[in-house]
Amino acid sequence: MEPVRLTNTLTREVEQLTTVEPGVVRMYACGPTVYQYAHIGNLRTYVNEDFVRRALEAAGYEVRHVMNITDVGHLQYDDVEAGEDKMSLAAQREHKDPWQIARFYEEAFLDDVAKLGVEPPTVVPRATEHVEEMIEFTRALEAAGFTYEVDGNVYFAVEKFPDYGRLARFDPRGAAVEVARVESDPRKRDPRDFVLWFSQSKFPHQIMRWESPWGTGFPGWHIECSAMGTKYLGETIDLHMGGIDHIPVHHTNERAQSNARFGREWVTQWAHCGWLLVDEAKMAKSEGNFLRLATLEERGFDPLHFRYLCAQAHYRGEQKFSWESLGAAREAYETLVSHVADWKLHADVEGLGARGVEYSDEFWGHAWDDFNMPRALATMWGVVRDRELGPGEKRRLLLDFDRLLGFGVDAMHRIDLSDEQMELVRAREEARAARDFGRADELRDVLLAQGIQLKDTSDGTVWYRVRKGAAV
Repeated sequence: MEPVRLTNTLTREVEQLTTVEPGVVRMYACGPTVYQYAHIGNLRTYVNEDFVRRALEAAGYEVRHVMNITDVGHLQYDDVEAGEDKMSLAAQREHKDPWQIARFYEEAFLDDVAKLGVEPPTVVPRATEHVEEMIEFTRALEAAGFTYEVDGNVYFAVEKFPDYGRLARFDPRGAAVEVARVESDPRKRDPRDFVLWFSQSKFPHQIMRWESPWGTGFPGWHIECSAMGTKYLGETIDLHMGGIDHIPVHHTNERAQSNARFGREWVTQWAHCGWLLVDEAKMAKSEGNFLRLATLEERGFDPLHFRYLCAQAHYRGEQKFSWESLGAAREAYETLVSHVADWKLHADVEGLGARGVEYSDEFWGHAWDDFNMPRALATMWGVVRDRELGPGEKRRLLLDFDRLLGFGVDAMHRIDLSDEQMELVRAREEARAARDFGRADELRDVLLAQGIQLKDTSDGTVWYRVRKGAAV
């Protein structure tokens, strides 16, 4: 196993990854709440988590990756009574029941991440299929004295967990946390307390309800991750990931209830991904400033162009989105895969020379040092531009790097053309010979519209099959 270092949100320090089981990383990542399409800000987090997983696998680890699907309606603003139930709102909006809503948007989400080259998690549990585990977890907390019940609602008593604010770095004795921004639930003893089980809420006719020891109702949001994470990964998780917006409430509450049950740190290392910004503002559904992956495709971009864009910023930092930056990412990506296709025309080499080994060590060193994708990407371009490396050696390096990048750099392939297409190629060559470059460009664009990209080399014109939006 190669040593891997990462920034632990809990300690705010760069630490070497440690695992309970040698050679195995138990990784939990918060999945989508399937009441609406995912926006590209959401998707950036999943792409970055995929880079992390790929880096760990390249370091020699087996990664047991669990990502939940939140298909139980839960309340906004940390389950307080002033919040709105996302699944119920979606059901009203689309005139469907919550189960139909959940399956539709779950499939849409899984389709999006597949297009982005994200490897499927080891387990993708649905919250609705693990309510019994959530009830069991709540009963364990109840038996340990960390809860209280009011009118069939079960609350976690924050005052009984003195270390409550450590992850988010706020004073656990104060009430100035996220939930204080909205009207408090009058049943709570302390505004910081959070719901483990709802039997009474502002939604008495909610469809998604289950029987429990406290009454018919539904689980709180935070309990699902603790319950499912424990079921599939055990009583200690090596690495827990999610968006930075989860730190102050969801992950703080998740840590509190899990540590309270097990009497120690449930998660060894936490890692969080930064926001994607549009016009200096966080992309969010509630703000109405979100873009879907389908929107990018409609504008002629391939999903892998967005994946390349994500690799240009460190996962922990904010990233600014613009159509200009995505266009530059597309140009860089297509130039890259075009180079790899060109190198395929040349004989391969056996192994790597000393210079190639240096590049390999540098690239993977960046990958395993807090998953620094921008530096890894810079090393990759160093390989592309290095005139001392032969084409076969460059291609071998790029295919190895793609275990992390997931770009599909071998995406362009030589293909056989039809007689009509070959006639267009010959006509273009004649136009170039006659220095009629306007006509040559027109013929090139005709072929490009058919998914065929031409490239002029010293050995003549070659062509490749390209994807939608892949023009260079």
